Amino acid sequence: MTRRERLLATLRGQKVDRPAVSFYEIGGFVVYPADPDPYNIYNAPDWRPLLQLAEERTDLIRMLSPVRARSHDPAGSATSAVWREFFHEETREEHDCRVTRTTVRVAGRTLTQTTKRERELDTVWTTEPLLKDTDDIRAFLQIPDAAFAETVDVAPLLAAETALGDRGLVMVDTEDPLCAAAALFSLENYTVLALTEQELFHQLLEKFARRIHARTEQVSRQFPGRLWRIYGPEYASAPYLPPELFREYVVRYTGPMVRAIQAHGGFARIHSHGRLRGILGHIATLNADALDPLEPPPHGDMELAEVRERVGRQMVLFGNLEISDIELLPPDAFAEKVRRALDEGTRGAGRGFVLMPSASPYGRTISARTIQNYETMVRLVEGW
Repeated sequence: MTRRERLLATLRGQKVDRPAVSFYEIGGFVVYPADPDPYNIYNAPDWRPLLQLAEERTDLIRMLSPVRARSHDPAGSATSAVWREFFHEETREEHDCRVTRTTVRVAGRTLTQTTKRERELDTVWTTEPLLKDTDDIRAFLQIPDAAFAETVDVAPLLAAETALGDRGLVMVDTEDPLCAAAALFSLENYTVLALTEQELFHQLLEKFARRIHARTEQVSRQFPGRLWRIYGPEYASAPYLPPELFREYVVRYTGPMVRAIQAHGGFARIHSHGRLRGILGHIATLNADALDPLEPPPHGDMELAEVRERVGRQMVLFGNLEISDIELLPPDAFAEKVRRALDEGTRGAGRGFVLMPSASPYGRTISARTIQNYETMVRLVEGW
């Protein structure tokens, strides 16, 4: 089978020659090793063998956003003018970091957010969240939806699919309304406000849902039959919120996204880190096609075998290796983790399994042990 055929057969619950293997973000996100930007960690020599291994020997799943432009992009349009009426953004260099400060003026209040990106790490840290209390939420809700308008375009998705050929699939990558809302707060304030101010929090979710649901419907109609990843549901899992709020904040707002994707022949994959035991029943009611990353204990609270027994006939399971094990475990010990995941992920009846880690390295330096453990993943799955 080609890598594309293997992934499609897995999603459809058909027989495959072997389990698929994905390195998740490696081979998933589009990176540019030749870009000399000092913030581009992927131009470091350490990354070359790992990127090559992913491209040549894994079942590639390219993660791409369907959003071509947002209202705050410098397009000079009327929509951009609406955004500029409320938002001001400035970026500066500070101690080998790229610091961005956003100021929002609305309803007589000034809201501020600060983010930081270090040169050696491919991640953005929010050092000051935009929303701090209920008054901030009420003010934010008064910003007109036009300020958040966006343009979606499936042409880049089609072009990426053509370039990928039989090496894998393009996966539409999208947040859900809960992710969009929760990201505006510190984790502490989010958990308190989502628990104690549920009516107000629903208003915030509805604001984001109007845009995200419309986008999902449009893209799934114009780019039908493809795989999607929906991230954000983990914000309503333990220890952050009780299971009943997963139904309120995820099933209610993410469910329409799943249905829109499937109405046009697509496959919806739910992304939820951490504990699954309290929410797996709610996830099952979404009728999604796949679930990731199925973290094993102690990061998660369910073994892969139990997840497969409960929902494996319904959903393709993606997992269940920890990135920390890839980076830290000796090769023999890591090989045992891989064998166990392959055994539990393929044992008995089930729709399908894709061997995959929970995340990927995000630093400029990649150790020899890390590369060896990634090679072990490929070697063992090819011989399974």
